[in-house]
Amino acid sequence: MALIVIVDDRSTNRTVFSKLATSIEPDIKVKSFGDPQEALLWIAKNPPDLVVTDYKMPKMDGAIFIRNFRQMQGMQEVPVVVITVHEDRTFRLRALEAGATDFLTSPVDHHEFITRARNLLKLHKHQLALAERASNLERALEISEGNDELYVRDSRQRLAQVIDTLPMMISAAGLEGDILFVNANQAAFSGVDSRSLIGKHVHELFGEESGARSVALDRMVFEIGKPLPSFEEDLTDRNGTSRVFFTTKSPLLDVCNRVVGVVTSSLDITSRKLTEAHLHHLAHHDALTDLPNRVLFRERMRRLITLARRGDQVFALHLIDLDGFKTVNDLLGHSAGDRFIKAVAERLRKAMRDTDTLARLGGDEFAILQGNISGSEDVAAFAGRILEVITSTEGFSEAAITTTASIGIALHPEDGADSEDMLKNADLAMYRAKAENGNRFCFFKADMNTRARLSALLDTDLKEAIANEEFVLHYQPQVSLTTGRIIGAEALLRWDRPGQGLLSPGQFLPRAEENGLIVPINEWVLRAACKQARAWHKQGLHPLRIGVNMSPVQFRNRTVPLLVAKVLSETGMDPRSLDLELTESIVMDDQEAVAADLKQLSNLGVGISIDDFGTGYSSLSYVKRFPVDRLKIDQSFVRNITSNANDLAIVRAIITLAHSLKMEVVAEGVETPEQMVKLRDEGCDEVQGFFFGKPMSADDFQAVLTEEPDLARRSA
Repeated sequence: MALIVIVDDRSTNRTVFSKLATSIEPDIKVKSFGDPQEALLWIAKNPPDLVVTDYKMPKMDGAIFIRNFRQMQGMQEVPVVVITVHEDRTFRLRALEAGATDFLTSPVDHHEFITRARNLLKLHKHQLALAERASNLERALEISEGNDELYVRDSRQRLAQVIDTLPMMISAAGLEGDILFVNANQAAFSGVDSRSLIGKHVHELFGEESGARSVALDRMVFEIGKPLPSFEEDLTDRNGTSRVFFTTKSPLLDVCNRVVGVVTSSLDITSRKLTEAHLHHLAHHDALTDLPNRVLFRERMRRLITLARRGDQVFALHLIDLDGFKTVNDLLGHSAGDRFIKAVAERLRKAMRDTDTLARLGGDEFAILQGNISGSEDVAAFAGRILEVITSTEGFSEAAITTTASIGIALHPEDGADSEDMLKNADLAMYRAKAENGNRFCFFKADMNTRARLSALLDTDLKEAIANEEFVLHYQPQVSLTTGRIIGAEALLRWDRPGQGLLSPGQFLPRAEENGLIVPINEWVLRAACKQARAWHKQGLHPLRIGVNMSPVQFRNRTVPLLVAKVLSETGMDPRSLDLELTESIVMDDQEAVAADLKQLSNLGVGISIDDFGTGYSSLSYVKRFPVDRLKIDQSFVRNITSNANDLAIVRAIITLAHSLKMEVVAEGVETPEQMVKLRDEGCDEVQGFFFGKPMSADDFQAVLTEEPDLARRSA
């Protein structure tokens, strides 16, 4: 059972490192200490296999702790990993001189911690096994010393053979650098004959530079008489291939316990280092595009912020979100969508300078750090080039599909002192660009934070309004120009917001469309309007047609027919008394799907009206394709019908079109008797507007129905 000791004055770090240590392999025992002195006292009786220590601790820093630890009996070969946030080279040198084996920089990458700890434990076990094997052989030699010289020579040969079979390079050298011993692995690596090197200088084995370093380290062993801390080094084999080794230098003692040489053992850890590098790359790069991911991007931004503070430099953060990327996935599939993202990444990569950083933050979102900028004009020009690059079809031959982008820009230092503020503000600017129909860039402005806070507050209040049923319906009469009687009403939503009174739909419905709350709100409107119509009918009032406005979001969900059928069943309302008012944007969004939904609604007996006709797409093709019962002329054409010949011509054309297709016509915004008369003369079927009544509460509307049902005849 391996024993790992954690030394850190912060309890959170001790908990995290202990959990990581126990996950290395089964049967790991972990002991943690917040006080280095307490740890040393415990270690004296419980020798560990690995020590992980923080460098900066209040009572004793890591270097002093390691130095005391190395002086303890049997602790010279135990690996010690130092964790520190300091990047100053002097801290590492102090820890290395004290006997540190390896380093990890805080905050510690969990994969790196586990990988390094596992390898150091394996190396320590290997060293213990080697020491035990050598000790056994040494004991065997001691026993045989009383025997004849032939037996001793035979034992030494066996020891040499054992050392030759070890999977590491082993050599021994004297004080002046003369070679005493070279095992088979070392000779094979260097491409020399081990027997021919005996007595020669280590330069013959390691080369001039590595040989000089080895001799200098050997002299330190001769001076202190103890092993040096293990270290990593790069060595080149006889074929010129560079490999990484974990090297240990230990004293070679004679029978009088004098240092007569230094044994150098080197374990090849090239594969481990490659694995570590690969894991580090995976943890910091996007798997699809191989661009830096969000983790590495934040790290580079923090580094750039530090450099900018030192040199008073300015840089820009461009946050890029592709517009309409969902269309690519929907049309071609997700595999093609991935290829498209890779093509966009390659286009952006070609447009970058060496000093810029491009990253993929996830999905269809990219980010660029633009350094060394001269001003906002430089940033705007760069953002314009990004938009051009993204709309290109280069690198994607699946289909003639292009996409645009929305770019939010934040400048350092005025738009954020740290990476979090920069990303947040660039995100706000990006959503502003997207709200303006995309394919543009937008610089962050200070009032965006205020708008974001107000939007967040509105989101919270809308959710509470739904839960507390704070909404009310007002009703505006719809009058027949043939009979003069009220034949219907349009249900109009109001919000009785606490502390603010009644709010009109324009003050909150656009936000509800954005955050998706429009769906439960519209469901409430539909159910409340149907309940009210049914209540009026039970009171003996003549049947009324109730118009309810529908949202495009509801039709995208493809659940409108089911919802309407459910509400009609719950309220008992006659389907012929329900009129669903749709804007042209709804019917033009996905014509095939909308046509199927409208057909189901028509089969239920529900009426369909096109609201604000003439202000949207004005495509006549959908009018004949869909089961539409009536067209509602927008008030912008009605307002000047008595004085503007063009508006009158448009109204006349809409009425003629509707009647030729067996549809009724409702004119909105009628405010004067002259407008009403002109519409009646042109053959309009129904009207609504302030001339007949503003939107009113259910009680007020009921009173109007009772007291003055013939509104159109009062001015005839």
